[in-house]
Amino acid sequence: MPTDKSCFEYETYHEGENKILKISCENCTFPPSIEYSDLCMSKVIDTLQAVTGVTIIILSQQREFQYDYDQVSLLNELASIYKHLTQEERFSYSHIVVDPLHERYIRSPYAQFQRFISKRLKEDPFAAFVELKRLETREKVKLNSLIDARHAASQRKFLAILDAAVKLIENTKMIKLLMPYSHDYKVGEREIYGNIFHPTTKPDFMFTKLLTDFPQGNLEDSYNFTVGEDESEVNIFSFDDNVKILYHLTPPEFIFTEEEYQLLDDAKRIMSEHKPSKEEFVDPQRMREVFFNIGKDLLTDLAQHQNLRIKEEKMDQLAQALLRHTVGFGLIELLLSDPKVQDVNVNSPNGALPVFIVHQDYGDCYTNVYPTILEVESWATKLRLISGRPLDEANPILDTELKVEGFTSRVSALTAPLSPTGLAFSFRRHRDFPWTLPLYTQPKIRYMNALAAGLISFLIDNNAAILVAGTRSSGKTSLLGSFLTEIMRRARILTIEDTFELPTESIRKLGYNIEPLKVASALSAPGSEVDPSIGIRSTLRLGDSAIFVGEVRSKEAIALFEAMRVGAAANVVAGTIHADSPYGVFDRVVNDIGVPRTSFKAIDIIIVANPVISGLKKYKRILRVTEVRKEWEDDPLRENGFVDLMVYNPVTDQLEITDELRNGNSDVLKRMAGRVKEFAGDWDAVWNNILLRANCKQAIVDAFSETGDANILEAEFVVKANDMFRLISDKVKTKTGKIDTDKIFFEFKEWLRKEAKKTEE
Repeated sequence: MPTDKSCFEYETYHEGENKILKISCENCTFPPSIEYSDLCMSKVIDTLQAVTGVTIIILSQQREFQYDYDQVSLLNELASIYKHLTQEERFSYSHIVVDPLHERYIRSPYAQFQRFISKRLKEDPFAAFVELKRLETREKVKLNSLIDARHAASQRKFLAILDAAVKLIENTKMIKLLMPYSHDYKVGEREIYGNIFHPTTKPDFMFTKLLTDFPQGNLEDSYNFTVGEDESEVNIFSFDDNVKILYHLTPPEFIFTEEEYQLLDDAKRIMSEHKPSKEEFVDPQRMREVFFNIGKDLLTDLAQHQNLRIKEEKMDQLAQALLRHTVGFGLIELLLSDPKVQDVNVNSPNGALPVFIVHQDYGDCYTNVYPTILEVESWATKLRLISGRPLDEANPILDTELKVEGFTSRVSALTAPLSPTGLAFSFRRHRDFPWTLPLYTQPKIRYMNALAAGLISFLIDNNAAILVAGTRSSGKTSLLGSFLTEIMRRARILTIEDTFELPTESIRKLGYNIEPLKVASALSAPGSEVDPSIGIRSTLRLGDSAIFVGEVRSKEAIALFEAMRVGAAANVVAGTIHADSPYGVFDRVVNDIGVPRTSFKAIDIIIVANPVISGLKKYKRILRVTEVRKEWEDDPLRENGFVDLMVYNPVTDQLEITDELRNGNSDVLKRMAGRVKEFAGDWDAVWNNILLRANCKQAIVDAFSETGDANILEAEFVVKANDMFRLISDKVKTKTGKIDTDKIFFEFKEWLRKEAKKTEE
């Protein structure tokens, strides 16, 4: 709906250190594009004559097209040159003509000069530069043919000012930037400006800005992903002159018609008057369902009022977009919905920097998404309401979780004084469904191999105490989550986290007896939340249960190791910790946190996961599986307290077994075997069972490869397969009186073959 503003009416305002020139183009007949419209560029230059100090320009129609400081500086320089050439006396006609008798000879070329300067320079500066260069060449040829000295003097004066004008324009940054693209240039072609002007774009109903144009780079990959009815397009670009990778998102918001944009704008304006209450944020999922329905009804009413006929599917898309940009988190939600995106980072100062992501296949990337200050401030408010935790100068860190259809994410938010230049956010994406060991072993991922999966399965089934160690972004929590799918479904599980990251909800839906416990963050101020150490100790009063601790950070480790000692031989106790080696775990736990050495010995297995670098790419890998022996006093490293069972080989890109494991020299496994009648004193039986489990995991991966059905690797199927493995093993043992690995594997493969066939039907 057009406003009553006249074409190119403008306003200026400040946002942080930026002076913004916002120009209304809602009633203009030309497109709001500096790069593709002569008239628009000319109008902008005229406006910059009157308004100084502008750092950002916004052209507003149904969408806003924003030009940043670097682009605006090109226009400011051009406006300054234009003012200089049109107002300085030495470029005037009277200053050139020496003799009125020769005025007629100068009048025509000077008229061309004036036309190029006064009109062409504003609307098409590169064309003006080219035309002036051509004019200069012609006039130099003319000078060489002149005989009359006074005429030649006038001609030289004209050439002097012509040369001065050409040099002024030639030395502008804009012309220098355009020169590399001028090889096949023809006067009047505006495509050349598309190489240097790249406005970010946002419809009125959005806060987020988006750089929509594709860059001059190499297209590495292109794919689509869907969330509900919404489909987004992703294009990955590399560049010949730098190592950066661009993740270019085209969201469904940018395929709507102008009428639909206006509809969304009207709906958002109405919905902004009915903001959700604090109580509604207690259950964000329910709140989103309610507001989706409200938004859809509102859009339907507005469409009817405006005589717009919109199909049901399109109305759902519009309602989903409205939801994202009102009670949701805007385009961040779409980035996190891409199954290949692992992390999303928003840095300060807000509005000036793109969102950065970590991509499954391409690692660290920058994006074409630019959140504004208004948007990040709205995120901070929503996170406070969702978490019930403060985010202010007294509490500059907030850790919480965000659950939206399509993804679950851990969120860390920072504000002043810790982040003095503005709000900053880190979103760690988690899968909707738990990782599984077969998922990790598939060739595309290769986080571990089938033998490692078999060993881990054996350890979990035999109630090991396990710590998963690694650096940031090593996949520790996801790996810990995959352990949940290996636990027998009739067992009880307790999870303890300060920010929910483990897939407890998904695990519960799979029929598990699981209870998630939430404790206070180590980074938050004291409040109503339970201290982590108290939370861990409380699990010991809740009966026989497997215990999973999201992350060991501080003094709660003392309680965790107490739980490990108490839970030894009874149930799995597992957690994660930041460390890059078994000794790093010891150093962190004993020397930094203060856990007694005797308590540290409660750990059975340390699994170290870290990124592996190959060229410009990083891959997540398990680097070692190490047992912690008990016969040492002071230093497990010096006293052979750490014994590697599997070690990563960078040449083969595989976890390989050590001689200790191959030869049965594992105290931990022998101790576990001693608790199982069929394994006690029989290393071959233990090893064969590990191999059996490995073969079963590999068979699941092979079934996926044969059918192409990715669901075979997912938790629902894998948990079912684990149940069948246990049932088949028990049946064979009852029938034969022993664990016959060949027979078990045969029957498991038969079951798997039939189940996989069902997925193809």
